[in-house]
Amino acid sequence: MKSSRRFLLIFLLFFASIGRLKVQAFTGTYGINYGRIADNIPSPDEVVTLLRAAKIKNVRIYDADHSVLKAFSGTGLELVVGLPNDYVKEMNANASHALTWVKENVQAFLPGTSICGIAVGNEVLGGSDYELWEALLGAVKNVYNALNKLHLADKIQITTAHSQAVFANSFPPSSCVFRDNVVQFMKPLLQFFSQIGSPFCLNAYPFLAYMGDPGNIDINYALFQKTQGIYDPKTDLHYDNMLDAQIDAAYAALEDAGYKKMEVIVTETGWASRGDDNEAAATSDNARTFNYNLRKRLAKKKGTPFRPKIVLKAYIFAIFNEDLKPGPTSERNFGLFKADGSISYDVGFRGLKSSSAYSSLLSLKKI
Repeated sequence: MKSSRRFLLIFLLFFASIGRLKVQAFTGTYGINYGRIADNIPSPDEVVTLLRAAKIKNVRIYDADHSVLKAFSGTGLELVVGLPNDYVKEMNANASHALTWVKENVQAFLPGTSICGIAVGNEVLGGSDYELWEALLGAVKNVYNALNKLHLADKIQITTAHSQAVFANSFPPSSCVFRDNVVQFMKPLLQFFSQIGSPFCLNAYPFLAYMGDPGNIDINYALFQKTQGIYDPKTDLHYDNMLDAQIDAAYAALEDAGYKKMEVIVTETGWASRGDDNEAAATSDNARTFNYNLRKRLAKKKGTPFRPKIVLKAYIFAIFNEDLKPGPTSERNFGLFKADGSISYDVGFRGLKSSSAYSSLLSLKKI
């Protein structure tokens, strides 16, 4: 009798773990980042109208702003909220604070707002704050445990996005490994994400790679245009675009670290439409070409050369040009849309003012 109960318990735990592994935070293949470091962009309600007109369902924000969470309520849009880097050390140090944060910024808006993921920090590993590196895993675990206590762990996916600074090298793709000083922090994080079924999230920018080495990189390769591409002799694979190569470099690093089966999702990619004098590739034509071809690439619902069976998913950066972002001019000009909601360039979307849904929204506001 005891052995039967033990078997039943193991059986139930096994299927409980399978349930956790099925948590998904992405519908289809195309998503977008909703950055708000600006003082002139449309209201969250208008942004919802814009996204629904464009049929973009997957959205990432970099915090848990309540005005945004309220605007998304009842829309069917699927939202990944961010726990900013400024909170990571606090969430690592105090589990009760993590529970309070999840209650106030996630649970309080469910089920009206479809919050399907929490991104804990952004580009922490490989960054300049080593205390953040040490705090990241603890913060991730505390946020996950908070979800568990609130019976939300099977509905909301926990992730963190990495820049390419975590890699020692990425060319050819098969040679990519994690940096020596990153590995000791990355491997425990990957182990935990593997246990809870979370993907590896990568911010991958062919624009930045090209800008860093324009003499040796064919811009057509970065823009999904016809080109000779590159050949990886170790895997005998050919790459006709840089984004696929960047993703497969991440897959190679994951395999080297012992996590061959982990999915890679692109959480940021894009191309600037304007830049400083030393950013000659940041043009409206190049941005349109990249984003138009990227949409076509994602619509094919296919994988990469190294992982052909894992369909590529990507969040584009970003909805709007953000006028308050620091840094070079390019940083303020990644938007598919201008601050007034009109299109920055034509990749098949309509701007707010050309949308019939927008006219309906204005009519409602007058009532």
